[in-house]
Amino acid sequence: MIHEIWNDKNTVKKVKCIHTDASKYIVNRVLTVGETYEVKNETEEFYFIVDNSGKVGGFYKDYFQDL
Repeated sequence: MIHEIWNDKNTVKKVKCIHTDASKYIVNRVLTVGETYEVKNETEEFYFIVDNSGKVGGFYKDYFQDL
């Protein structure tokens, strides 16, 4: 399963978190505004990044800005 090796994969790109104002989920525990994160995988709607917990998590793209 690909999600088991995402931590070891090359970084696709880097993105900067621009807000943590989530309407449905609590993301301010694992994302910090102004912090740069490594994107390990990307879909049309989500970035899969290494978050503040050190694990790969999937987040909506609207939380981020491309660098």
